[in-house]
Amino acid sequence: MGKGTTRGNRAPIDQVRHTAIYNAPLRILISAGEASGEMYGAQLIEALRRVAELRSAGQTGASAPTRDWRLQFFGAGGERMAAAGCEIVVDAQELAVVGITEIVSRLPRILELYRKLIRAADERRPAIAIVIDSPAFNWRVARQTRRRGVPVVYYVCPQFWAWRQGRVRLLRKYVDKALVIFPFEEKFYRDRGVDATFVGHPLADLPAPDISREQFAVQYGLDVEKHWIAIMPGSRRKEFRLNLPTIIDAVRLLGKDFQFVLPVASTLDSKWAHDQLFLSSHVARKKIGPFIALTRDARASLYHSRAGIVASGTATVEAALMGTPFVMVYRVSPLTYALGKPRVKIPYFAMVNLIAGQEVVPELVQQKFTAENIVTETKKIIPDGEARSRMIERLAAVKARLSLGSGGTHPSERAAEIILKMIS
Repeated sequence: MGKGTTRGNRAPIDQVRHTAIYNAPLRILISAGEASGEMYGAQLIEALRRVAELRSAGQTGASAPTRDWRLQFFGAGGERMAAAGCEIVVDAQELAVVGITEIVSRLPRILELYRKLIRAADERRPAIAIVIDSPAFNWRVARQTRRRGVPVVYYVCPQFWAWRQGRVRLLRKYVDKALVIFPFEEKFYRDRGVDATFVGHPLADLPAPDISREQFAVQYGLDVEKHWIAIMPGSRRKEFRLNLPTIIDAVRLLGKDFQFVLPVASTLDSKWAHDQLFLSSHVARKKIGPFIALTRDARASLYHSRAGIVASGTATVEAALMGTPFVMVYRVSPLTYALGKPRVKIPYFAMVNLIAGQEVVPELVQQKFTAENIVTETKKIIPDGEARSRMIERLAAVKARLSLGSGGTHPSERAAEIILKMIS
């Protein structure tokens, strides 16, 4: 027998191994640690499946040998990623932390979950690892998977342009490709030696919610004749608890002429959020007053609301993309603020203001975050007039900028094409 062959007419060993690899499903590790990342992860999983189906059908001009484009996903995520077909090894609800002090206090548990995910990666041997935001957890995932020879894609990169710019070296060291979602990020990372591509924001090209205002009102017991105001205290427990009491004080001051919708993030439990509302009433020893409907649909809640009171983060981008005027609020612990403020290298906190290069929405942070200030700013954008029209126009301009990187393709589809090309 010749070297590398088997008996009879059987194929050479190398060819058999090559064929076995191409006939095996592609396993993909995907790790998202909070509500926004989990939403992007679900979108990306669905886009990866669509692009893979096209490749499998031979519609993308892929050359032989033919790869089996069946995809299997596992990793860290929540209910949206599970619904998209991802096996959840680590629940994203346990990773949703905010602030320096909370990260330190939760570090032992975060390390335990990280080790659990890496063990799963060792067992399943993924073809590629995709980490989404959540640097406190995902840096470790990226480092360990990269050391195992697994290509790493960082989708929705940490905002090192805002603070701790020296940590860009971690991207250079542990990440093969950075897929960024804000237009100014591509140049920032490329100038610092990172292979980065702006793909557009995953939410920028989504259609308006299907549910009508009347249907939404029936579903959540709202009065269709009243103005609704969306209140979004945050997607993580600590920020929710820190932001909610002042927002509820503002709700009381705004009064019963309005009704309020509070979309609960996928990383939070609805019963827990309801309990927080009860505590806000109990601690203040007075009823909240105006009606508050808890929902699970942030986009529809924003789309059908006259205005919003929105905690800093991805929710502010969602509000901009829905064209809903809003006031941005935020509070962290005094220690976190004292430690973080000197390191912040940007003129604005709200992402929409950063993208626009000017103050599109008011920012009420720390001491400025009071019920009275919320009411003053909110009442400026509820009635028709110059203030409301100007904000809506500028939010539309922000939306247009976030769509630029897709080149006619949905940002998630563009990201999926780049990722699958890396493993084809």
